[in-house]
Amino acid sequence: MDSVTRFILDPANRDLLALVKGFRNGIVYGAKVRFPHALVMTFLFRDGSLRSKFKFIFDATRQHSWNLGRFVLIYKTLLLALRRARGGKESTADAFLAGTVGGYLIFGANNNINQQIVLYLFSRIMIGMAKYAVKAEIVPSPEQDVFPAFAAVVWGIVMWLFRHHRDTLQSSLQASMQYLYNDSDVWKSLKTLLWHNK
Repeated sequence: MDSVTRFILDPANRDLLALVKGFRNGIVYGAKVRFPHALVMTFLFRDGSLRSKFKFIFDATRQHSWNLGRFVLIYKTLLLALRRARGGKESTADAFLAGTVGGYLIFGANNNINQQIVLYLFSRIMIGMAKYAVKAEIVPSPEQDVFPAFAAVVWGIVMWLFRHHRDTLQSSLQASMQYLYNDSDVWKSLKTLLWHNK
């Protein structure tokens, strides 16, 4: 066994190497998620030269990757520090504290990439908290599937906001809804009715 393998397999180095790998995994996962999304959305909806489109894709991928890698590093570092401060024991509050600090430091800047990530997480944690409330017996388990009612309310609210308070919605959602609901009211020929939007 060579010295590098001995080092990475030595239990004494486990905590440090878990931080390194967490940072690496954050960067890789961020790139895997953002690159295809940015590629598709840029070529579908963004105007500009080919060069400007590729620059946007690169910048969005880099920001997403870098943010996620740094968040993982901060989160895991704080978890480790809190656990060590308690003599190797983890509190149930540690994940919340570490996540809050990391979230503020990394995702607290209000920009399009951070908004998308935070809003994605927000929707997932709302579902998770509803399931937790049932699991912890805070609320009774529903007798029937509540998803149809949930979907109806979400769509009712977003359509009302778009129609009457459009400026309150995120710009990318406004653009999507403009394309679907308003642009479909305008055409000048068969070509702009069925083949091209404008």
